Formats: sequence, C-alpha cells, structure tokens
Amino acid sequence: MPDKSIIPQLRKQLPAHCVLTHPEELRPYECDALSAYRQLPLAVVIPETTEQIRTILQLCSHNRVPVVARGSGTGLSGGALPLADGVLLSLAKFNRIMAIDPHNRTARVQPGVTNLAISKAAAQYGLYYAPDPSSQIACSIGGNVAENAGGVHCLKYGLTTHNIQALEVFTIDGEQLTIGSQALDAPGYDLLALMTGSEGLLGIITEVTVKLLPSPDVAQVVLAAFDSVDAAGAAVTATIASGIIPAGLELLDKPAIRAVEKFINTGYPKDAAAILLCELDGTQADVSAQIERVKQVFTAAGATAQQVSRDEQERQRFWAGRKAAFPAMGRLSPDYYCMDGTIPRKHLAHVLNRIGILSAEYDLPICNVFHAGDGNLHPLILYDANQPGELERTEELGGKILELCVAVGGTITGEHGVGMEKINQMCVQFNSAELQQFHAIKQAFDPHNLLNPGKAIPTLHRCAEFGAMHVHHGELPHPELERF
Repeated sequence: MPDKSIIPQLRKQLPAHCVLTHPEELRPYECDALSAYRQLPLAVVIPETTEQIRTILQLCSHNRVPVVARGSGTGLSGGALPLADGVLLSLAKFNRIMAIDPHNRTARVQPGVTNLAISKAAAQYGLYYAPDPSSQIACSIGGNVAENAGGVHCLKYGLTTHNIQALEVFTIDGEQLTIGSQALDAPGYDLLALMTGSEGLLGIITEVTVKLLPSPDVAQVVLAAFDSVDAAGAAVTATIASGIIPAGLELLDKPAIRAVEKFINTGYPKDAAAILLCELDGTQADVSAQIERVKQVFTAAGATAQQVSRDEQERQRFWAGRKAAFPAMGRLSPDYYCMDGTIPRKHLAHVLNRIGILSAEYDLPICNVFHAGDGNLHPLILYDANQPGELERTEELGGKILELCVAVGGTITGEHGVGMEKINQMCVQFNSAELQQFHAIKQAFDPHNLLNPGKAIPTLHRCAEFGAMHVHHGELPHPELERF
C-alpha cells in the first residue's frame, strides 16, 4: 500500500483547495492523451506560487515520494502518467504571460500558458512563436519544453529547443536554477538543450523565455495530389534537394484524407492516394517565385492536381484539415494509437510501404499523417481497446514501426517524447553504455530518482528482459528490416 503520510504534511503547508485526494478528484489526472495507460496518483497538488512549488518538492524529497509534473495533459507518450505512490504536480495555474519584449523579440511566460496564446499576445507587435503543434490551442509551453515539441512549421523554424532562450527551474530539493540567459548565449555547458526534451526527469519548469519571430508578409500553401504514396514521398525529397526549405511540408495518405473530409470537409481531393501541403512564406516576390518552383518539382514527381491558396482564409482551411487529422480518427475507430518516429527523408517511400505491409500482417488499419519535410512520421493505428488482446497487438505493431525507423538510420521519437510508450524501444535505439550515461545525468540532477521515475530511460535490467539488441546502421535483428 502507498505511504500516505505525506498527505497531512501537504495539507499543513498548502491551502486546502490545492491538495486533491478523493478518487473522484484524482480521476481527471489518471492519464495524459495516451489514455491506454491509466493510474490514480496518491495525491494531486495544484500550487499557485513558486514558493508553494518549492515547499512541495522539499517535502517530497524529504519523504522520498516521487513527483510527476503535469501541464495540460495533451502529451501522447504517457509522460504525465501518475504513480500510485507519488504526487502529481499540476502547473495549470501558472498560466500568465509575464512580459513581452518586442525589441529583443522574446516573451517570458509561465509553463501553463498555451502555445497559441503566446502568438496571440505577440501579434500586436507583429511577432509570433513559431513552433505550432496540432494541439497548440490546448498544449502548454512547459509541456512543449519537456517533450521538445515541434509542429507543422518546424521544418523551417525548428523545434522548441531552437526557439527558447532561458528557463527557470526547480530541482527536486527545491533549489531554483536559471538555465540559459536573456542574452543570445550563456557560458558553460548547454544545459538549456539538455533540459529541453528531458520529460520532467531533471527539474520542474516554472518560467520559459521564448524567442519570437516577425510575422511573414505573405504565406501561401500549395496543395498537391498524388496517385501513390511513393510519388508523394519522392516529391518531398525532391523539394528539399532543390534548395527550397518550406515553412511546412506535410503528407496525408488516402485513409487520413477521407477521415478528415468526413470530419470537417476541407476540400481535400478524396480520391488521391496522398496529398502534400507545402507552405511558403516571406515577401510576396519570394513566395511567388518559390511557389512556381515547388509546382514544377511536384509536377515532375507526378502530381495529378495542384491548388494554391488564394487568400488567408483558404490557407487556414487547408491547414485546418491537417490539424484536425487526429480527432478525425474518432469517426473511424473507438481508439487510435499515435506513433512518433523520425527517419531520413530518402527512406519515406520505403518505410511507408513497409508500414502498409505491417498493417496487413497485424490486421490493424493505419492512417498516415505527418511532418514529411523533416521525416517525422505519425502513423495512427486504429484499434478497439474493448476487444481482448487488441491493445497488446497494437503496441507490438507500434514497436515494429519504431524499430523500422531505427533500422533505416532514424529515431524512435521526433516530438512526442518517450514516456512510457516507447521505453522498450529505447533499448533498441541505445546500447548499455549510452543508457548508463543517461542514468548518470539523471542522478546528477535527481540522486534519489524521484522526478518522473520509470519514464523515458529504461533500466538495463528492463532491456535485458525486453531482449533487445542494439540496432544502429547495419545492425538489423529482424529479418523484415534487412531490405534497408
């Protein structure tokens, strides 16, 4: 049974409404967006000040109670899954934009501020925050930092790690650190990059300084249809090889197109085997010239039809379909499992074909919608958790897809993080010496392993039980991968 002795200590130090312990109060926090994994925490604490955060961490450290940080709960890898013997620390009330500095093009924000709210607040200065995950209306910037989130425009403007400048962080002992700098660089090791994507294992983020960019004069989207996924994949490679770096370059296959059309009717060509959405931004002259070049590349790659957004409303409509792709899956299946792997662009066609073969082998439909320009795949496996054994079969299929990504020189995640979902595949991606280094870094920040324990970095014992072999370029343990 979990030791509940910390609960009266928390109640003594915090206002009553900041500590939740009844099962009906805990239920909303039992999972993140990977709802296949659920667990009620020992308690949920919802601090309102940084001093309260310090107190919570010091109490948990003293009592050796694990702490799991939670933002908006939109994560897709189980990173915010609570622990039965641990405290879940919600940062929902840290939702203020502290300051916007238009001269230095930065904004200081608390971790509970939503991604989209930053751009809305900066718009009056002609600025915006570039990373834009599909969940940007709901996901919080603290979670974006924890998972190193991207979005449809990360091809040109980078992931979260490329768009932040400083963090305020608390260690498990309650010590406050400033990581990074309000200047463009800081001395010493690049701890800012280390903290970004650390999935709550190293510290609790209480403030983020983000970089802002000038809003482009013009942005237009080319929507191109193809009669095969191979042709669309080849068009992606050819576009980048031509020297064009679009603001965004996304691919949807036929099942995803049809799901989106039934959901919000964006006007996508329903009979296409795949479509590409390619956004160009900049000055009017630059955008016009690049659009013509992109259209030529797409035509040479076999595009069967192309449209160019005529105004901002149509541009937004084209993107609305892409951003609604995940919720659109609810019309096709009771449940879906969203994968997240990244591969070299040159292998797009091969990997997509192999995913189709795996889909047939496991008798589970897969819709593909992803950031094609940077090779970040998001296969959506459709399943029914109410059918005995179907979740387990789905997880096995997802693992095969991730191992395929590693086998072609890619990685098991691009922006969703590892969390609980991909922890076994970490044993495939990294060897024992590398994993030991990860654990050494974790111990330097959190010597008693209290911050989000059991996530992201597997133990060597777990890897031995999983039976994973190290899979790097040329080391392929599965016969089905040998063709790559």
